[in-house]
Formats: sequence, C-alpha cells, structure tokens
Amino acid sequence: MLADERSVGDGAWAQAMRDWQDARIRKVVRRARGAEWRRAEALPGITVTGGGAEVRVFPPVPLDGWPKDLARLQVSGTDLDDPEPPAPADPSGPVLWLNPGLDMSAGKAMAQAGHGAQLAWWELSGSERTAWRDAGFPLAVRTADPDAWQRLTASGLPVVRDAGYTEIAAGSCTVVADHPALR
Repeated sequence: MLADERSVGDGAWAQAMRDWQDARIRKVVRRARGAEWRRAEALPGITVTGGGAEVRVFPPVPLDGWPKDLARLQVSGTDLDDPEPPAPADPSGPVLWLNPGLDMSAGKAMAQAGHGAQLAWWELSGSERTAWRDAGFPLAVRTADPDAWQRLTASGLPVVRDAGYTEIAAGSCTVVADHPALR
C-alpha cells in the first residue's frame, strides 16, 4: 500500500494516506470468504497472495466511514492453526519480531505486523525502498526468543507500541521491525 503509485504524490489515495499517517495509525483486520470476499475485492485496494492465503489492503477511511461491505465482515475467526512451527527466519532478510510475552489473536498480530512493516518502510532510504519493492517485499514474521526480546526493543530498530484500543495494554511493545538496511 505504501509503495503503490496511487498512495503517493497526487495518486488517488495519496491524500487519504497522508491524513492517516499524520494521525493515529489504526489498522483493522476482518475475514471474508465467498461472496463477502468477492464484494471486498470489488472495492478499491490491493490483494496480496502468498502461501495459499490472500490478504486485501484498502486505502484508509475514517472509522465511521467504512464501506458497508467491509463494516459487516467478521472480526472473529481470524485465528489460524499451523500444523508445524515456521522455519527459522533468514537473518539476511527483513524480520518482524513479535513480542513473546503478549497473547495476541491472529488478527491483532497481523495488524501489528503490518504496522511494523510500515515503520520499517519509513526508516528506509529511497533506494532501500526500491530494492525491497523490486525483491517482492520479502518478509518473515516470527515470535522473538524471550531472551532476545529486550535486546531487540533496545536496539534502535523500529518498535510498534500499541495504543491499547483492543486486547493489550496501551504502550505495550508488540513488534520490532528488523530490516538488514536498518542494522
């Protein structure tokens, strides 16, 4: 979303993106299947696929201005069941480290990971952003080792601090965005 031509300069979503980034950044995760998904896909946005999943990102709107086809989607049911733990993250690529001490739903973790990727994006130079985009935005999301979490939060890397609207206490560190260009 941040790299899309519609989100920058005088693009169709640029003003909405600027307004959103200048305010409290809120992200909402909902789920859809079948006809609900097809209606959501018909709205302006970007669909990302990978690993058998699809995620759709929409330009920001005020909380009271949601399109009805998004407002009626379910919040619950985003919990996932992984049959096997993920492979270790490649340390040469970007990794979003989740706080091992917080119990977040999958939807909350997705929103926090999205915010972490956004903070990493803002920290990168133009050429670093271009390189990440040209590589297809590779990214791993992993739960940090409890012993490494304190080191990560003190490292100077971008840290997401939750506003406390849902699930966890305000000010909680939820994600550290570790990108090779930021080390």
